Amino acid sequence: MSKAVPAVMITAPASGQGKSMVTAALARLHRNAGREVRVFKHGPDYLDPMVLEVASGNPVYQLHPWMTGEDECRWRLAEAAKTADLILIEGAMGLFDGDPSSADLAKLMGIPALPVIDAGGMAQTFGAVASGLARFDPELAVYQVIANKIGSPRHGDMLREGLPKGISLLGAIPRNDAMNIPDRHMGLVQPAELSTLDQQLDSAAEVLKAAGLNELPKAVPVAAVEPVRPQALLTGVRIAIARDIAFSFIYRANTELLLAMGAELHYFSPLTDSELPTADALWLPGGYPDLHGNTLGNNLPMREAIKAFYDAGKPILAECGGLIGCMEEFSDKAGAVHALFGLLPGQAAIAKRLQGIGMHSLNTKEGELRGHTFHRFTLNTSWQPVAYTRKQAGTGSEAVFSSKGLVASLFYSYFPSAPEVVAAIFKGQPLTYLDDKETTHA
Repeated sequence: MSKAVPAVMITAPASGQGKSMVTAALARLHRNAGREVRVFKHGPDYLDPMVLEVASGNPVYQLHPWMTGEDECRWRLAEAAKTADLILIEGAMGLFDGDPSSADLAKLMGIPALPVIDAGGMAQTFGAVASGLARFDPELAVYQVIANKIGSPRHGDMLREGLPKGISLLGAIPRNDAMNIPDRHMGLVQPAELSTLDQQLDSAAEVLKAAGLNELPKAVPVAAVEPVRPQALLTGVRIAIARDIAFSFIYRANTELLLAMGAELHYFSPLTDSELPTADALWLPGGYPDLHGNTLGNNLPMREAIKAFYDAGKPILAECGGLIGCMEEFSDKAGAVHALFGLLPGQAAIAKRLQGIGMHSLNTKEGELRGHTFHRFTLNTSWQPVAYTRKQAGTGSEAVFSSKGLVASLFYSYFPSAPEVVAAIFKGQPLTYLDDKETTHA
């Protein structure tokens, strides 16, 4: 059985073309028209999905043939197709960048790619760029393109007239403040920090409507797929999860897996709460602790509660920003030093440039936990790593530290890729690491 649903991959020739905001504005435009819109994000990204959830009013999940697996990609799309009037997938980087690329995902899903091209400073060359994207891979369908940041209606007409046969211009978007969301070193600013985001999305939707982008894309068949049912490996395990503007990088699929395995989830804020929920295990996810070092350092009751949890030998998973929170000290970009949770000896600092980027996996006898790294942190600690992650392509690795019940790394993990590994971590069971030497250091 299959169902035909309008679906498209919003992509671009490169990062910085405006595809994130175009995707969000399209989602809001069709939602405001009364349609059920489901949006996905290709690849490991926490911030874009936050905005896309606000825009669409629905949950947003990652699709990545390597990190999430091809079967999960198909299942997620099939589940969305049951109720959706429109499915949008926001690509990552340029259309053909990465392995697997956005083009690879579009082909796997059987949907066309819709490139967003920054047309500023271009006229007839716009057609050449569109033609190159459409013809580079004969197996990829590209029927339409979107021109972004045009200077005038005449500019849009020139772009339309310069397109080759077989490619049409879906719309030409003028420069407009509504199409800009502020960003920082990790990506877009979090919706929780943008009090006018809803109004901005409505304004952006009107910009797209005026540009003629209210047309639904072509319907494509989406085959029904049976989901994989996880085992109840965490029945009755109470997991306390840090969640606030300092610790917010949480894949929705990760928490849903924990629930499906039988765990009880209890959220708390390391910034504002003074005690931990009653819990058997603790998860400190990534986020922006580097922007809140003073507040974290001054919340002495929470620091003491987390330290006591660690001293009791209870399981703790600390990912990227969560690891930073576990350090004795953190030096922020202004050079100010803050005392943090004090589980790991030494000091962390934030660098001016990226220190880690790419798809990674943590290899154990219990399974291969996949995910990624993307950070600017440096560590100075006396602890020796118990293992290293393995980069999918190229060189580089992330250290994994473990003591008592703590497992900490600058690596972000996608839980559904290895449920048995995740269950072992949160139950405090020892893992057998297969990569215990740093053989691929960048």
